[in-house]
Amino acid sequence: MSMIRKLIVIAGSGSYPLLLVEGAKKAGVQQVDVVSVAGSTWRATRKAADNVIPITLGTIAESIRKIGAMGYDGGILAGQINPLSLFRGRFDRETLALLNAMPVKSAHTIFSKLIEKFQESGLTVLPASLYMDDHLPGVGPLTKRGFTPEEASDIEHGSRIAHDMGIHDVGQTVMVKRGMVLAVEAFEGTNKAIKRGGRLGGKGGVVFKAAREGHDMRFDIPVFGIKTLKVMKSAGATALGFQAGRTILLGREEVVDFADRNGIAIVGVESGLPPAPVRM
Repeated sequence: MSMIRKLIVIAGSGSYPLLLVEGAKKAGVQQVDVVSVAGSTWRATRKAADNVIPITLGTIAESIRKIGAMGYDGGILAGQINPLSLFRGRFDRETLALLNAMPVKSAHTIFSKLIEKFQESGLTVLPASLYMDDHLPGVGPLTKRGFTPEEASDIEHGSRIAHDMGIHDVGQTVMVKRGMVLAVEAFEGTNKAIKRGGRLGGKGGVVFKAAREGHDMRFDIPVFGIKTLKVMKSAGATALGFQAGRTILLGREEVVDFADRNGIAIVGVESGLPPAPVRM
């Protein structure tokens, strides 16, 4: 598949799906439709789409079959759909059976299963980094200052911890202070993990985000934006390191301005791993 003409974006919450729709159109995709998940997808994302298909998580199994039969060249999963929401609320029998058949439940296993079902229905699921060229920063500092020697040492330690976490599908974020691991991300997500680390260690911690080696770029790519920076400030964190070319930054101008005004360093770190693809 060399050219996508008809694309469907399964859109969760946040600005990520909106930026993806805009990026796809900028890249020349002729038709970009959006699957709007009840209670999640932004109105702005729906407005930017050529067509909108509303669904609920309670009938996701049936919805996957219908979407797969609609003749799209490919589909992309983007935005936040909290995996915990798949264990709450009212579900039809088919969706319950899908969830109950999974012995291990993590973001990786849940979204891998959803992708498997999309593929079986006839929809090729594409990397979630496609068309996000403008939002995958490279190596080096984005802010006016880089890491201090102490921060650099903690970031290096955090990157090793994040690598080991990824092997076990635990999470993508780790917080470190003076060589001590304050928090590792579990099912609660990045921001709550940072808050937890801040409560434990106080001011001076650093944060590192990473996609695991061999990460399936069709879902759950590391993302950060202004919310993460605001949480870092409240937690007393002074620096953020991320894998260059493998982490999506939402609202770069706003994020960098906020970081500079609050003395937070943001630096892209070379991982030695393949960058996230932005074209087929």
